[in-house]
Amino acid sequence: MRKQIYCFLSLLWISCLSVSAADRWVINPAGGITWQIDERVPHEDHIEMSGLKVSTVLRYGVDANGAFMLNRSMIWPMLRTIPNNTHASLMRRFAWDVTDMVEVNGQSLQNEKVKDVTLNGTMVVQSEYALPRKGKLCLTRVLFPSVSNPAFCEKYVLRNTGESVVSVEIPSSRSVVETDAAKGVDGSYKLVSTINGQTARQLQPGEELTFSATFAGYKKNESELSFDIDRELQARQDLIAGFWDNLILDTPDPVINTMFAFAKIRGAESIYDTKGGLMHGPGGESYYAAIWANDQAEYINPFFPYLGYEVGNRSALCSYEHFARFMNPEYKPIPSSIIAEGIDIWAGAGDRGDAAMVAYGASRYALSKGDKAEAEKLWPLIEWCLEYCRRNLNERGVVASDADELEGRFPAGKANLCTSSLYYDALISAGYLGKDLGKPVAAYARQATALKKNIDRYF
Repeated sequence: MRKQIYCFLSLLWISCLSVSAADRWVINPAGGITWQIDERVPHEDHIEMSGLKVSTVLRYGVDANGAFMLNRSMIWPMLRTIPNNTHASLMRRFAWDVTDMVEVNGQSLQNEKVKDVTLNGTMVVQSEYALPRKGKLCLTRVLFPSVSNPAFCEKYVLRNTGESVVSVEIPSSRSVVETDAAKGVDGSYKLVSTINGQTARQLQPGEELTFSATFAGYKKNESELSFDIDRELQARQDLIAGFWDNLILDTPDPVINTMFAFAKIRGAESIYDTKGGLMHGPGGESYYAAIWANDQAEYINPFFPYLGYEVGNRSALCSYEHFARFMNPEYKPIPSSIIAEGIDIWAGAGDRGDAAMVAYGASRYALSKGDKAEAEKLWPLIEWCLEYCRRNLNERGVVASDADELEGRFPAGKANLCTSSLYYDALISAGYLGKDLGKPVAAYARQATALKKNIDRYF
């Protein structure tokens, strides 16, 4: 058996080396990742990027001829659809190729060759176009969500890198979709796609021109916005720099370091400015304008103080305040999820050990944040959740629950290790927190000691 395991690990190591040698993406000097386009096309991929009022999954790639492919899956979390459930964010896909509208020397742009694609909190695509008489154009696309507006933004820079003058015409264009009023919580929504160009120029060798496109969504009573593409881009770059430059993981493995850097972006950008306050969401074209006892209360919230991201900290406090609404003197379970901008709940898996998740996360968040006033606000919720868990100890001294965080994907029995472990850590963490706040916490230490023994015996 030992020899078989050794052989398996050796094969796995060889396989990893083989995959690494064939990687499409490389870490660039600025810390982002770049796909240098080679003969391995066609190839497609996807990435999600978010702002406070919009999220976009970009399905992108390079076709067999070397041209860029793009389909934007737009999500507006606050444009609610019917039924107004967990998945009721308005979603639409836009495959509009903005460059099809550009005229060069009286013809549409053709024979694009993508040189590279870079991800760094934005998507930057570099392409070349060969023209007659030693003409050449380079096109840079910069794609990103607005930080604070309900729009996805695209900046285009066209450069004449050839030896001859090029005649360029960029249109202005506006496309409007008004959605079915019967399918919207607030009636019909207006989706506006624009190209902001309206220029005709003789582009000398070495010269460049810039134009932009936006994809925005509005409620009927909202006024359309006018977007300054450079200001929007600067806001996005400033946001990413704040993530990039704080809480830096420095290990001997640059891949792990880069993975952590990108995880910071995705973990922190996915916060939505809902009518129920700032609500972090997993995204994935399914989960927006809602919070979960695991995803937010347990996982991401204790992370934000380490990142120093104030919007993240505010979203964390907001989520705990939402869960605190469901404390009750009968000690009935709190919901697993609070959905639809905070006006409804989901509890489809029963009690997953949600109180243990909240007690653990809120204690860890308060300890990490170090704000006494916030900790005092959170203390009643932590106390209630710990008492809920204590009241649900079974005859063998571990916590009973209907499921665990996998929500029935695998059998969890009537008591599971996940819930009891979270309760154990919550008792320890609440002990540290309560001591700093001057609360009577000696019982938590005794309960933790007993629980540790019971976990060992039961599991």
